[in-house]
Amino acid sequence: MTKKLKYIITLSLLPQYVGLLFFKNNPRFVEQYYSTGLYPIISKLLNTSFKWSPLSLGDLLYISAIIYITKWVIVNWKRLRTQPKAWILDVLTLVSVVYFLFHFCWGLNYYRDSLHATLNLKTTYTTDELKTITNELVSKTNSLHLSITNDSLQKTEIPYSFNELTTLSQQGYRQLETEYPIFRHPGQNVKKSLFSTPLTYMGFGGYLNPFTLEAQVNSVMPKSSLVITIAHEQAHQLGYAAENEANFIGFLACIYNEDLYYQYAGYAFALRYCLQELRQRDIDYYKNTVGSIHLGILRNFQETSEFWKAYNNPLEPLIKRFYSNFLKANNQEKGIESYSYVVALLVDYLHKH
Repeated sequence: MTKKLKYIITLSLLPQYVGLLFFKNNPRFVEQYYSTGLYPIISKLLNTSFKWSPLSLGDLLYISAIIYITKWVIVNWKRLRTQPKAWILDVLTLVSVVYFLFHFCWGLNYYRDSLHATLNLKTTYTTDELKTITNELVSKTNSLHLSITNDSLQKTEIPYSFNELTTLSQQGYRQLETEYPIFRHPGQNVKKSLFSTPLTYMGFGGYLNPFTLEAQVNSVMPKSSLVITIAHEQAHQLGYAAENEANFIGFLACIYNEDLYYQYAGYAFALRYCLQELRQRDIDYYKNTVGSIHLGILRNFQETSEFWKAYNNPLEPLIKRFYSNFLKANNQEKGIESYSYVVALLVDYLHKH
């Protein structure tokens, strides 16, 4: 690459940044021309290109990039002292290319219209509304749990393999599409992440690779967590970047699924988030509500909690803080807390339905 081209690519960082400021203030433009215009074409192209491999090609890409960058830094370390301008130019050229590809392939979806506006849902709710919906979720989850186990004391054991879970999740999206065409999914492209164990130590259930659009899932989690995580990452594939929106769409894909295990996982997921919020607002009511939940469901909740506690480590808070800042830099003001803002969408949706 010529030095002139490197300068052009590096200087493009400025118009890229200015463009993002424009997109941030014009979500309708992003929604019309990118999220529902250009992105579906990109999504179909990348999905077709990478779904054929059972291995996570995106993870292999990251591994290759880490090896290449490490080797480059070692080989060119002396240049930082002898040719600092050339060294920095090379680095900024790479940053500019990655920055552009991230937003072009997927990242601009952070700036699209909010889902609550698209579905005409409220962003606020009262404590009384939360109590009502939580009680309904308890009733629905208890009913599904009993239908599966025939024993209120027994926790639910999901009998499916990872591949069966991904196939069933795709079926759920097809069923959801009949009611909400905007959630039409381009096709199954869910992989076991090669970084599953490191992801567990970092406290993450999965991620979407923005360059290959593969849904990378932490495959060592309990299956009750795998169900909603797969659906969540598939929502990101649809172009819904906000974490609370991906949580909500994943919930819908589960409860619209004809499979009882998926319905149970979806309602249990919503129940857990609502219980967490209820605990903050009315601790006594929370305790009474928990007392009405089947012990088998609580054992599923406990299984998940104990799994993550077993991997607690000093680095996890630092990694999550970094990720939270990444989300804030990408138009999610609440950072990692954005996940829990799904409750507002849940409460109003369930109230209306």
